[in-house]
Amino acid sequence: MPWDPGRFSFFYGWIIVFGATLGTLFTIPGQTMGFSVFTDILMEELGLSRVTLSLAYCVGTVASGLTLPRMGRLVDRWGERRMTIVSALATGLVLFYLSLVTSLNRTISVLLPTSWHKACAFVCIGIGFYLIRVSAQGVLSMTCRNVIGKWFDVKRGMALAVSGVFVSFGFSVAPRWLNDLVERYGHDGAWRVIGLLTIVVMVPVAWAVFRDRPEDCGLVMDGGSVKRTGSVNRDMHIHHDFTLNETLKTFSFWVFNLSFAFYALFATAFTFHILSMGEAFGFDRERILTLFVPMALISITTNLSFGWINARLRLKYLLVLMNLGGLAGVAGLYQLTNDWGVAAYVIGNGIAGGGFVSLSGIIWPRFFGRLWLGSISGVNMSTMVIASGLGPLLFGWSEQWTGSYRPVLFISMFVPALFALLSFWADNPQRQLEGPVSS
Repeated sequence: MPWDPGRFSFFYGWIIVFGATLGTLFTIPGQTMGFSVFTDILMEELGLSRVTLSLAYCVGTVASGLTLPRMGRLVDRWGERRMTIVSALATGLVLFYLSLVTSLNRTISVLLPTSWHKACAFVCIGIGFYLIRVSAQGVLSMTCRNVIGKWFDVKRGMALAVSGVFVSFGFSVAPRWLNDLVERYGHDGAWRVIGLLTIVVMVPVAWAVFRDRPEDCGLVMDGGSVKRTGSVNRDMHIHHDFTLNETLKTFSFWVFNLSFAFYALFATAFTFHILSMGEAFGFDRERILTLFVPMALISITTNLSFGWINARLRLKYLLVLMNLGGLAGVAGLYQLTNDWGVAAYVIGNGIAGGGFVSLSGIIWPRFFGRLWLGSISGVNMSTMVIASGLGPLLFGWSEQWTGSYRPVLFISMFVPALFALLSFWADNPQRQLEGPVSS
């Protein structure tokens, strides 16, 4: 229900790409750029300092990250279609809760001693952070990424790249679009509008469009249009579906996983504090937000390039490039007062972001198979979500204790440099299971 995917005149996987792309765009309220325009407003409305709000964000995000491995196992059991419906509905309801946080905090605070008011605000917004991060950024993101991975094989990179074009554009304009909503309806009204759209648009789309696997519909991955030959990249062959325990014992999993986690940490940190950072580096609100646009264009180009070339290369070399982009992005932000720093920040983060979007969707089904994809991606998503929660807190502490973001930026440069080096040994574990290769 409501239609048979096998009766379409073209491969239904591209309808899946449409639905997953739309679903990913609906995760924006749970992403950091979805909160960036609300940060200063929440500080004022709730009476919390930047570090305290960052701590609430961190606690809520880490708690959601600890929940996600369990959610990943549920995805394996229930399938992407059901979990997408549930997570989209939950996201919409959580947004209505967030729209009531400030009034709820005022109502409860009246009943409490003055000394407890900040603790009350911390708990109210912390609950909101937890719920939106687990439902939107966690489960909804995971199911949308996984369902594309299950419908495509050789064309997986290109399918993710096509989706990534629209996702990157949507994410790049999100801060300005959300800022317009806030100016028009207020911060609480903006959350209600997005929550309503999520429920009335994404929930029906998830039910109508999503299907868990092409085999369930009498189809095959890629629509059966790709003919494998002996010249196909050896990394494209699946010899064994790794269980979660087997996956966690591989070196490659941790290099890719922690590389993604660092980028999630850094991207979340600079997005969460972007207006404060812009002020610190002499950029007004409009100018600093405008930098997201060229960054998105480079991200789209990188995503498309990775999607086109990934089937011909070993993914570890693309991970090297992604980490070097992350290094350039951190160094550029450290020197944002210089023209070369602005260029490095935009180009580096564009490459890292495009590589992150592409590789995080390609890597797990190619390296570890599709059978336990939910459990494996659940651990990966958990790591990234926890890292993204720590990022704003670490950067907020740096600004409060030293009066500058530069100390934490300087330390951060060593992390992608290390992962770029380790990436050279992040081989596909499927290669260890193949028989002798003929010359």
